Amino acid sequence: MTEIVLPGDRILAAEVLAKCKKVILGPGLRREDDQVIACKPGRLHHKEPNTFWIDNYQQRYIPVRGEAVIGVVTAKAGDIFRVDIGAHEQASLSYLAFEAATKKNRPDVNPGDLLYARLIVAGRDLEPELVCVNSTGKKGKLGVLTDGFVLNCSLNLARLILREDCPLLRSLTKEMPFEIAVGLNGRIWLKAKSLRETIALGNAILAAESASYEEMPKICENIGNILFT
Repeated sequence: MTEIVLPGDRILAAEVLAKCKKVILGPGLRREDDQVIACKPGRLHHKEPNTFWIDNYQQRYIPVRGEAVIGVVTAKAGDIFRVDIGAHEQASLSYLAFEAATKKNRPDVNPGDLLYARLIVAGRDLEPELVCVNSTGKKGKLGVLTDGFVLNCSLNLARLILREDCPLLRSLTKEMPFEIAVGLNGRIWLKAKSLRETIALGNAILAAESASYEEMPKICENIGNILFT
C-alpha cells in the first residue's frame, strides 16, 4: 500500500481491519471513535498483518511511546536526568531506569553524555519519559553511547534504515565492521575502526535517502573501493 493521504483523510482499510482484529497505528495516524484519521500528509504504509503508518519528511520529532531515540543529557535535577531528544520539550530519565540501578548503585551518567533510550511515556499533554532498559529489565543495546559519531538525518531516513526489507545496513556490513544505533528522532550514532571509515559510513547512509533499494548496494561498494584503494 503506497497511497498518498492528507490530514483529515479517513483510512478505510484500517477501519475495516479494526472490526475483526487489533490494529496498530503508527506515526501520522490517530483514532477518533471508530474512525482512523490521518493527521500528517504523506505516504500511507501497511505492514501485514495489522500495522499502518504514514511516512513524510517532517523535521520536528514528535515523541511516540515505544520508540527508540538518541538523546543528549543536558542536566541532572535531583534523581532525574533531563535529555534533549529533539522534540518540543526535553524528556526526563530516572536514575532507576537503568539495569541494576539502585539508590546505592547509581548509573554513571553526566551532562553531555549520549544515550540510546526508549520512550515509555509520550503524549500531546505529557512530558516525554525515557528508560534505558527493555521489558525484561535488561539494558540490551540501550544506555550510554561512548565514542563514535552522531549525524542528524530526516525522520524518514531513520525509519527507512530500520525496515526489514531495506538492504542498506546489510550491504555496509559487507564492506567494513561497524556499530550503529538508529534513533527514530532523526539521529544516528556510528562507530567504526577509524574516523575516516566512520565519516565514509555517514556519507553512504545520507546518500541512501535519495536512492532506490537497487542502488543502495552500489553506493556501499563505492565507499569500500574508495577507502581500500
